[in-house]
Amino acid sequence: MGEKSTAKHIAVAGNIGSGKTTLTGLLSNHYKWEAHYEDADENPYLNDFYEDMQRWSFNLQIYFLNSRFNQVLQIRNGKKAVVQDRTIYEDAHIFAPNLHAMGLMTTRDFDNYSQLFGLMSSLIGPPDLLIYLRASVPTLVSQIQKRGREYENSIRLDYLRRLNERYEAWISEYTGGKLLIIDVDENKFIENPEHLGQVITKIDAELHGLF
Repeated sequence: MGEKSTAKHIAVAGNIGSGKTTLTGLLSNHYKWEAHYEDADENPYLNDFYEDMQRWSFNLQIYFLNSRFNQVLQIRNGKKAVVQDRTIYEDAHIFAPNLHAMGLMTTRDFDNYSQLFGLMSSLIGPPDLLIYLRASVPTLVSQIQKRGREYENSIRLDYLRRLNERYEAWISEYTGGKLLIIDVDENKFIENPEHLGQVITKIDAELHGLF
């Protein structure tokens, strides 16, 4: 079966509702990887942000940047293989620029944020494998509604669409390392074990170089 993979940092990227957290858990179970989740419940800014985005956007993004940078340092310094729910790059390439473009973060704050991200990203490497969950807006909406988080009820379609456009632009230029794209409109790994099997086969191929 080829040599055992030496990959230590596997990251799952994708828009709100694409299934990142679910896939992170499923892969953690299958490969016995340690899972690092994005803990929405413990985020002290999230509820305030959804109430008043303009006031809290910079605070929220700095919180994410800090916690994600911390995660990556722990992964790099640890011994275990880790699968991470969302990446530091998504904050910097998708969420912060989108808030800036929507007039919800000032240029001064965005420049400050971008410089901090530039410094942080120069100190850490990209994941060994990035898994991108590509999903259309209807799929995202359906999955967001299923999980019923109260603060997500107010998310608008045009917001999800803008994020999707930024995700696609980022992924099309991503050169950090190995990249695997899963089309969530077609692959229903959340409810279909056979589809999860297809994802795992693709990950094995990426990690072990069995093309």
